Amino acid sequence: MPFQKLRNRPDIWHAATHRSSQTVGAEHDTDCRGLYEEPAWRSPSSVEGDILISRWVDGRSFHRYEKAVSPSDRHVIGVALKTTRLKLTRGPKTIFDGVMPAGTVHVTGPSRLLIAEFSAECEFIHFHVSNDYLRKRQDAVRLGLTQPTDLNDLIVRDPLAELLARTLLEINNKTDRLYAESVGQTLVMHIARVVLSQPTASALPKWRLKRVLEYVNAHLDEALRLADLAAVAGLSRMHFAGQFRAATGFRPHEYLLYQRIESAKSMLSGTDMPLAQVALSVGFQAQPHFSTVFKRLTGQSPKRWRRATKSEC
Repeated sequence: MPFQKLRNRPDIWHAATHRSSQTVGAEHDTDCRGLYEEPAWRSPSSVEGDILISRWVDGRSFHRYEKAVSPSDRHVIGVALKTTRLKLTRGPKTIFDGVMPAGTVHVTGPSRLLIAEFSAECEFIHFHVSNDYLRKRQDAVRLGLTQPTDLNDLIVRDPLAELLARTLLEINNKTDRLYAESVGQTLVMHIARVVLSQPTASALPKWRLKRVLEYVNAHLDEALRLADLAAVAGLSRMHFAGQFRAATGFRPHEYLLYQRIESAKSMLSGTDMPLAQVALSVGFQAQPHFSTVFKRLTGQSPKRWRRATKSEC
């Protein structure tokens, strides 16, 4: 641009100051499906076995905090299923700050207090993996020739991890504990292999990134090209594209589309502007293209999203 056996009612339980209202769209824990809804962020009510998988859905768009402590005998692997905006901190260290794309994987080691500041809707699948199980999978990948890699604070965007997490939702009622466990096992082995082959491309320096992001926000309604953004950063197109993705998790064009949709949301919720005009105002050349991208990124058409948003007011 970027994996827990929660002990019996464990030390994950509360470091948190959670609201009284529950997770938006949450259901009751479902043993038969092997996928649990979290009553609190990253905190399923109980965990047994090598891997437990839980889901966190939050439809709120205003600024809010969540925090949790990972158990001493578990890693937590989080997979973002919806692009969101957040800041992750652990003590004085900022782990991530900005737009996190769908498909981003974040790993938290055992006994870690993690604080999240969310500024948008979000959806995550969390894989709570026992330390012993994770270590065995790492050894299998490395054939025991090297020490296991410390995965704490790993952040990487990975399409296969996203696909594996989504299968747990897409077949929903057909998902049982055995199937969920097999998905978890596949994910853990995959992440262990990904770490071995991570690209070494450097991230775009913060001052260059800031300049590019400000330029994008100021020119959303224009036909921005990769060459334009690379010129703002003072780099060739090839070097800019790789460094931008290492810094943000997005390809430049993906980030541009995301920002245009975020801007469109503000117009849809705050005005009665016709959809065609909204599309043109945020840089789309035609309403059909705008509607297609909007639904892909939000799960709803612009018209339905506007109606749902205004009905909540």
